[in-house]
Amino acid sequence: MNVDLFDFDLPEELIAQTPLAERTGSRLLTLNKLTGEVGHGTFLDMEQMLGEGDLLILNDTRVLPARLMGVKQDTGAKVELLLLKALGDNRWETLAKPAKRMKAGTVLAFGNEADGSPLLTAVVEEEGEHGARIVRFEYEGIFNELLDRLGEMPLPPYIKEKLEDRERYQTVYAKHEGSAAAPTAGLHFTQDLLDRLKNKGVRIGYITLHVGLGTFRPMSVDTVEEHVMHSEYYELSEETAQQLNETKARGGRIVAVGTTSARTLESVAQRFDGEEVQACSGWTDIFIFPGYSFKLVDALLTNFHLPKSTLVMLVSAIAGREHIMEAYRQAVERRYRFFSFGDAMFIY
Repeated sequence: MNVDLFDFDLPEELIAQTPLAERTGSRLLTLNKLTGEVGHGTFLDMEQMLGEGDLLILNDTRVLPARLMGVKQDTGAKVELLLLKALGDNRWETLAKPAKRMKAGTVLAFGNEADGSPLLTAVVEEEGEHGARIVRFEYEGIFNELLDRLGEMPLPPYIKEKLEDRERYQTVYAKHEGSAAAPTAGLHFTQDLLDRLKNKGVRIGYITLHVGLGTFRPMSVDTVEEHVMHSEYYELSEETAQQLNETKARGGRIVAVGTTSARTLESVAQRFDGEEVQACSGWTDIFIFPGYSFKLVDALLTNFHLPKSTLVMLVSAIAGREHIMEAYRQAVERRYRFFSFGDAMFIY
């Protein structure tokens, strides 16, 4: 299957650069996955789209302020590190820029104490491809507190504007720190809306998948089947496993909020292979594209994605490529806002 099948024209001005003043203020495109019928409304229409017996699955990961701006300790040259994965013993997998300045053994410094000494230092231990570096941090105190003080939100590369309020790149239910990017479909919810959904009988469950930057990396192959997905860590609690099993037994809908929730649920479904799911955790590199048969996910709330991306392929798997391409054509025509801070789409 050729990657170009998932291409479409997207005017740059439709890429949302800042979040709306109100989380629930976005528009909502609805798509019937069986008929291809497209509807246009506002995000608050989700109250009518969801009902008693539905189980809404939210990804409660929290984004780390993982972008560190510093200098090479010996020369003072400016450097940037993006934290990707904690490896233990203060070691992290990172993305370095400019990587050519950061050879093994290089010492990096971040922030300043009153006496001018750095708050945080990092020693480059290993060099990888495409700017990847393994570093070991050295510091006094609590690492996450230093990160909160020194770090910036790792916004996607297509967002050029500065984010004034860091919490707008977190969901209102974000809990477990570890993501390099937000599960952006969840940014539309307020606690008030979630409470209203609960009051009408919608059940809400939580999973955790720490989003990696592989989400934003373009595909470098011509054929879909050649692509190798990045790996991400997930956790499913006993409570959510029970909710999933009960919803399936009763014939209710499992509604994934975001492609991260969908990938986690389908990874769990594959793990238990038709049996009741149980609490579990692990790493997933599941790649969902047309031809895949969904085992747990019945409906999906998502944002609009990059042309030729693995995420466009995932939504095409649940709704059909032709239906998705037509829905995206209408979204462009009607000037929907795209990507992380953009409008939403509900596939049911």
